[in-house]
Amino acid sequence: MNNKTKKLTTIGMLCAVTYVVMLVGRVPIVLFLSYDPKDIVITIGGFIFGPLVSFFIALLVAIVEMLTVSGTGIIGCIMNVISSCSFACTAAFIYKKRHNLSGAVIGLLSGCGFMLIVMLLWNYLITPIYMGYPREAVAELLLPAFLPFNLIKGGLNAAFTMLLYKPVVTALRRSHLVEGEPSTGKAKINIGVILVSLLVIATCVLFVLSIKEII
Repeated sequence: MNNKTKKLTTIGMLCAVTYVVMLVGRVPIVLFLSYDPKDIVITIGGFIFGPLVSFFIALLVAIVEMLTVSGTGIIGCIMNVISSCSFACTAAFIYKKRHNLSGAVIGLLSGCGFMLIVMLLWNYLITPIYMGYPREAVAELLLPAFLPFNLIKGGLNAAFTMLLYKPVVTALRRSHLVEGEPSTGKAKINIGVILVSLLVIATCVLFVLSIKEII
């Protein structure tokens, strides 16, 4: 396979995995808001190939989701694309400019912050239209529901991306689907990254449990 064919094959695989984890990984968090891990795969795709690939995967999977399992129509599809891209494209753009561990961390944190701002604004403007809720009711849910949900979502996305990116890239390189030399010796394990990522995941899980107790 030439490089273009390898890239298209890998992107197609990432699209398929994104759709599958969206189907099987959905977890209710608060009210009608559910978390699914598709943004992790979308972000990894962007880390490998750049932010435009993150956008392509997010758009394609959102359209397929709308046509198969979603009941929220075109507005829900647009919201999915905006949510995924605000996180994944931001993180991938910064990582592309600063291709190292600190760039990945800064990118993921920036993605979390940008997604939080965008989705609070977007939910305030659009949720009353497609969910049929009064705008005042949605405004009252911004801090107790939408804010913690997006914090949890961003934290889980960032932590799992940090844990999975290197193993995924290594596997793709060994399969000759991604350019670069596969590791020949023992892979260097960044214990700090693993511990911080696990701490963030544990914190998010506890946060979810506490929210369910309160609401």
